[in-house]
Amino acid sequence: MSDKDVPQRAATIFDVARLAGVSHQTVSRVLNDLPNVRPTTRDRVEQAIKQLRYTPSPAARALVTKRTRVVGLIVTAGAGYGPSSIALHVNEAARQARYSVLTISMLSPVVADVRQAIESLIRQSVEGIVLVAAEQAVVSATYEMDIGVPMVTVDPTEQATGASVAIDQYAGARLATEHLIGLGHTAVAHLAGPEASPDGAERVRGWRDALAEAGLPARGLVHGDWSARSGFEYASRPEVGTACTAVFASNDSMALGIVHGLTVRGLRVPADVSVVGFDDIPEAAHVGPPLTTVRQDFEALGSLLMARLLAAIESDGAPRPTKVLPTLVVRESTAVPASRKP
Repeated sequence: MSDKDVPQRAATIFDVARLAGVSHQTVSRVLNDLPNVRPTTRDRVEQAIKQLRYTPSPAARALVTKRTRVVGLIVTAGAGYGPSSIALHVNEAARQARYSVLTISMLSPVVADVRQAIESLIRQSVEGIVLVAAEQAVVSATYEMDIGVPMVTVDPTEQATGASVAIDQYAGARLATEHLIGLGHTAVAHLAGPEASPDGAERVRGWRDALAEAGLPARGLVHGDWSARSGFEYASRPEVGTACTAVFASNDSMALGIVHGLTVRGLRVPADVSVVGFDDIPEAAHVGPPLTTVRQDFEALGSLLMARLLAAIESDGAPRPTKVLPTLVVRESTAVPASRKP
């Protein structure tokens, strides 16, 4: 250990942990004179405490010694309908369980930002953390973090660990694509979400697999940014409405943009092009035409996230990943293609 390792600001429990090469939970055990700490480890921690002139706060002691009935929620997925709905229902489920929620929201974070957010929440004595991230790299990185408190993530991918809960995005994409295939569409295009999005990636996978099982090619794949504008721009592509008679959009906002863009081109939905969205936002049932979409049960997801977190707080069990099944809501934006009509 050298003087250059000593931070200029007031030292925290995390500074001590880094300098001693241990987890912050181990530092807490030393501070509270708890057993099961090797003598050599205890010596390193005590040396780091002296070198950093660290004074433990009541919050640091609370990491081990008391229950706070406070959990953390980190949302890196922006202010869209899905992330906002998940956050709302996590908060409601926490309230019903008599827990308070400290929320940190971020736009387009990197792993270091999320790590900093986790440390900030732990300093405030949260008993567990729920992570809703828009980037798979962030989700994957958190699986490698030793943060000392339970953390439950929203991860719909095949790489999900036992500490994850998600709506089955793959199954939802299959529902949407199979509905269009069942109507007789043989060329179903897909406006996907951002490439880094785990939800978007699972919807692409479901779309591809449904087409492959039907012996149909996957064409017209473009990655949007979840916005209606990206849907509007996608609708101007020449293959949409010609080579492709149907489009599965990865969320409702992009689907509504597609409908608008097709209308501007003079194409009719669903007479010329069928469109399916994903989410079932409140506006989906009230546009012209009302949108066929995949409904996500965000209330069930929020309740399940909180239930999984509370179970992890109470025990050290290793649950399996859990997924909530979505449902298809058929409205007036999809129909049999014109070439199949008598």
